[in-house]
Amino acid sequence: MIPAFRFEPVELPPECEALRAEVREFIAGELAAGLWVPNSDFGSHRSAAFSRRLGERGWIGMTWPKRYGGGERSMLERYVVTEELLAAGAPVGSHWIADRQSAPLLLRYGTEEQRLAFLPGIARGEIFFCIGMSEPDSGSDLASIRTRAVPVAGGYEVTGTKIWTSYAHESHYAITLVRTGPPGADRHEGLSQLILDLKAPGITIRPIINLAGDHDFNEVVLDRVFVPTDRLVGREGEGWRQVTSELAFERSGPERFLSSFQLLVELIRRAGPDPEPQIAAAVGRMSLSIAGRLQAGETPNLEAALVKDLGNAFERKVPEVVRLLAPSLCPAANGRFEKVLADTVLHAPSWTLRGGTPEILRGIIARGLGLR
Repeated sequence: MIPAFRFEPVELPPECEALRAEVREFIAGELAAGLWVPNSDFGSHRSAAFSRRLGERGWIGMTWPKRYGGGERSMLERYVVTEELLAAGAPVGSHWIADRQSAPLLLRYGTEEQRLAFLPGIARGEIFFCIGMSEPDSGSDLASIRTRAVPVAGGYEVTGTKIWTSYAHESHYAITLVRTGPPGADRHEGLSQLILDLKAPGITIRPIINLAGDHDFNEVVLDRVFVPTDRLVGREGEGWRQVTSELAFERSGPERFLSSFQLLVELIRRAGPDPEPQIAAAVGRMSLSIAGRLQAGETPNLEAALVKDLGNAFERKVPEVVRLLAPSLCPAANGRFEKVLADTVLHAPSWTLRGGTPEILRGIIARGLGLR
C-alpha cells in the first residue's frame, strides 16, 4: 500500500489574524519611512538593521522558550509573521537561516551551553548563521562530502571546502557538516555537525557572484581550523540524522512559493486585478498544514519536499507567464514593473536549486511513497 501524504486543513486562530494586522501596520510604517524597497527574493534582500528591529518586536525566535530569548508563541503565529514579511518583500535575509533552521537544530540537539550562547543573540537579530553543507564535486550527493574533522587536544581540526554557502561573508557562525569517522557500510555514518566561528584562523571566504550580479553565495575554504569540543552539535556520528531533521524547516515555509510574489503585485498594479493561480493557494494551504504539524512536534519531511517542489515550480512559472504578458501592458513612468520583472528573471534559476534540486526532491518523494 502506497503511503498517503498528510495535509490536514489548518484554520488560523483569532490571535493569528490579530497578529497579521499588527505586522501589516509595522510594514506600512517601514515603507512610509522609506527604510527599504520591496524585493520578494528573500535571500538576496537583507538588512542587519531590519533584523534588529524585528528582534525588538519579538518576531525572531517566536516559538522558542523565553529563557533563550524566545516568545513561546505558536508555530502558526510564526507562519503568519513570515508570510506577511515575505509577501511585503521585506529584507529578512540576514537572520533568516538562524531563525528558520540553525536555532531549531540547537533547540533539538544542542547543549544548554550552546543554546544560551547563541539563541538570545539570534532572537535579538544580532547573531547570524549560515550552513556549511554543499561541497565542490559533490552536487546533491551530500553523503559524499570530504571535509574532515580530525580529533586534537580540546576539539577538532577541520580541513576542507564548502561551496554555495549563502551569506557566509555576513554571518558570524556556520553549522557545518563534516566527516569525523569512516562511512562504513552506510555512507551516512561518520558524519557530524560543528559550529564554526567564521572569524577563526584558517577560514577563507571567497565570493561567488550570481547571474544578477549579487553576492549571496560563497566558497569557504577551511585550512586546519580549530573547533572546540563544546561546539559539536548533538553526538558525534549523528550528523546525517540531524541534517535530515532540518529539512521540514528548510523546505516547507512560505518562502518556497513567495519568491516571485512582488512580480505578481506589480503585474496587478499595471494590468488591474487578476486572481492568483489556483496552484498558489493550494501550495499555500499545504505549507500552512506543515506548520501545523511542526507545531504538533512532527517531522513531515516527505510533505515538505512536495511543498518545495510544487512551490518552486509555481514561482518559476510566474516570470515566464508575465514575460508573455509584458508586451501588452501599457508603459508606466517609474518602470517599477520592468525592474521587478528583470530581477525576478535573473534570480529565478536559483530557486529550484537552493534547499534541494527537483530531481533530489522527487527522489525523496518517490522513496517515501515506496516507489523506489
